[in-house]
Amino acid sequence: MAFKKRALLPPLIIIFAIVIVIGLGMMRPQLPMRSNERPAVLVEVQEAMPENLNLVVSGQGNVMPKHTTFLIAQVSGQITEIAPNFQNGGFFEEGDMVLKIDSRDYEVALQSAKANLAQAKAALAEESARAEVAREEWESLQLGEIPELGLRKPQVASAVAAMQSAQAAVAKAERDLDRTTVRAPFAGVLQNKNVDLGQYINSASQIAEIMGTKTAEIRVPLSDRDLAYLNLPEAEQKSDFPQVRLTSQVAGQTYEWQGRLVRSEGVLNTDSRVIYGVVEVQDPYNRAAKQHEKVLRFGRFVALEIEGIFVDNVFRMPRYALTTDGNLWLVDDERRLQRRHVEVLRTEENHVIIDGGLEAGDKVVLTQLANALPSMKVRLPGDPLPQQMEGPESTDDATNVGSQSADNSADE
Repeated sequence: MAFKKRALLPPLIIIFAIVIVIGLGMMRPQLPMRSNERPAVLVEVQEAMPENLNLVVSGQGNVMPKHTTFLIAQVSGQITEIAPNFQNGGFFEEGDMVLKIDSRDYEVALQSAKANLAQAKAALAEESARAEVAREEWESLQLGEIPELGLRKPQVASAVAAMQSAQAAVAKAERDLDRTTVRAPFAGVLQNKNVDLGQYINSASQIAEIMGTKTAEIRVPLSDRDLAYLNLPEAEQKSDFPQVRLTSQVAGQTYEWQGRLVRSEGVLNTDSRVIYGVVEVQDPYNRAAKQHEKVLRFGRFVALEIEGIFVDNVFRMPRYALTTDGNLWLVDDERRLQRRHVEVLRTEENHVIIDGGLEAGDKVVLTQLANALPSMKVRLPGDPLPQQMEGPESTDDATNVGSQSADNSADE
């Protein structure tokens, strides 16, 4: 009898375990299941806002002096004195002495010319006196009309010519003496010094190059497209020059200067098909006043932003938002895509200026969509996700979870 009871024990345990597993499965809560519907694509948008803009034309160029000249010796001689700043990079004001040439020979020449002038004046006075005496004698004799030779007019004219020649020689000797001192023709900085103290130079010898520091110029190439956005000044125009912002790196820091576009060179370059505009910067070396934060040295390469024409009621959008066929994707109030063709006024490096096809408040899509289609549903940042929904698959998931729990109980 005891054997029969022990034989029934295993089946009872198995039946009891099955009942427990089924009970646990029935007690497990049903897991919700997400809907099979995929959420709409999340896109970033920018609201179109009209702006009033001064268009800017970019360019670049080298800073050069407006006036550059070579100092040339006009007389010969030995250099006897030089200015303390007669060196490359030395600054001069207009009229400052640059160097002096030995002037002793020219002083002697001036004295000789003055002596010859005195002799010519004396000779003229003598001939004039003789002509007066001849006139008086002829009138006393009452011989009729006095001939020119009788009045010594040819001799007087010769004396006058000799005196004028002597005066010219004095003037030339004075000029030569004055030219022994070479002076700066304008305020500038000295470059390329070619002579030095004690050197003998001939007339027409090149002494040095001097660059005027009053005004700097930058030649900037302008294409036909650039000219469409500029009020390029005419040759006779004297005011209202477009402002120009210049920037450059100096010792690792970015500095800026202000200038004006004052003229164009008036001729298209035959190789590049561009016209060169000329930008002027006043007092680049801050010699007259502290006009600039940093000295703008000649030879520096600068980037320029030229003030262009004024446009109103336009839209500035990122360049990547525009498709290759000139359209923008917009999002309407129902969160659906709409394609809109727009008129592009100007394309910049990172933006496009649109003057037609957009309205204030339009939501322009900035996200790059691989398969965008009109009326496609999208989401904007902040929009809620679709609500979770229960489905038939949730029951199967619950059964699987219950089976795993039962297996774990059986193992225990």
